[in-house]
Amino acid sequence: MTTAVPRTRSHDDAPDTEAAFARLNSLDEGPEYQALRDELVAQWLPMSARLAVKYRNRGAEIEDLYQVAAMGLIKAVDRYEAARGAFEAYAIPTINGEIKRHFRDSLWAVHVPRRVQEFRNKVRIARSELQAGRPGEPSIAELAAQCGLDEDEVRAGMEAIESFRSLSLEAESGGAQGEGAGASLADSLGTTEPGFDHVIDREAVKPALRALPERESQILYMRFFQEMTQNQIAEELGLSQMHISRLITRACKRVRQQTLSEHLEAA
Repeated sequence: MTTAVPRTRSHDDAPDTEAAFARLNSLDEGPEYQALRDELVAQWLPMSARLAVKYRNRGAEIEDLYQVAAMGLIKAVDRYEAARGAFEAYAIPTINGEIKRHFRDSLWAVHVPRRVQEFRNKVRIARSELQAGRPGEPSIAELAAQCGLDEDEVRAGMEAIESFRSLSLEAESGGAQGEGAGASLADSLGTTEPGFDHVIDREAVKPALRALPERESQILYMRFFQEMTQNQIAEELGLSQMHISRLITRACKRVRQQTLSEHLEAA
C-alpha cells in the first residue's frame, strides 16, 4: 500500500487549494461553481501580483500588469485539472505568458515587426549577461557574439528596445541655459504650409504639360495662367468658343491621365 505524498508549496503566497480544485472540477456550471471559482481566484491573487511585479520598469504601468496577471490567473483557474499536478506549476507559465503577450501586442509606441521584437529580446538578455560580468556598455560586436546575431540585427534590436517609450511633445528639448532652455519638442516642429499641396500638384503635372502639342499647351497657358476666357482665346486664335472648350477638356484629361499613370508606376 502506497501513501500519497502531499504537494509542497514553494512560496508563502501559494495556498493549499488542492481539495478545492478537485471539488471545482466535479461541479457543473452554476452558482456553487462560480462562488468556488471566485474564491480560488482571490486566494491566488497574491501570487499573480508577485509575478506582475517582476515585469515592472519595462515600460508598463504596474496597475496594468496586475490586471493582466489577474487575467492570466483566471484563465489558469478555468483550465486547470487537478490531475495535472500542483496548480502553481500550471498557473505560473500561464500568467507569465499572458504578461509577455501584453508586452508584445500592446505596449509598442512604434509598431515593430515580430522578427525585430525577437532581436530585441535577445539583445536585452545578452546586454544584461555582459553587464553582470563587468561594468559599462558592451559593444555591438560583443552583443552580436553573445546572442548569436549579426551586428545589423543587434542594432535593430537596440532600436526596438526604445520603441516601448515615446517622448511627449511637451517634454523639454534639453537645451542649455540661455538659448532654447525650457523649449518643448513641439516648439521645434514645423507646420504645414498652406500652399504646400499646390506646389506638389504643380510639380507633378509639369512633365505631362511639356508633352502636350504646342497648340493645346498654348491654350492651357492662356486659360489658366493668363486667366483669359474661352471667348477671348477663341478670338485670339481665330477658333470657335466650342472648339476651344473641347481642346481644353481634352488637354486636361490627357494631363490628368498621364500624371496619375506616372504616380502609380512610382508607387
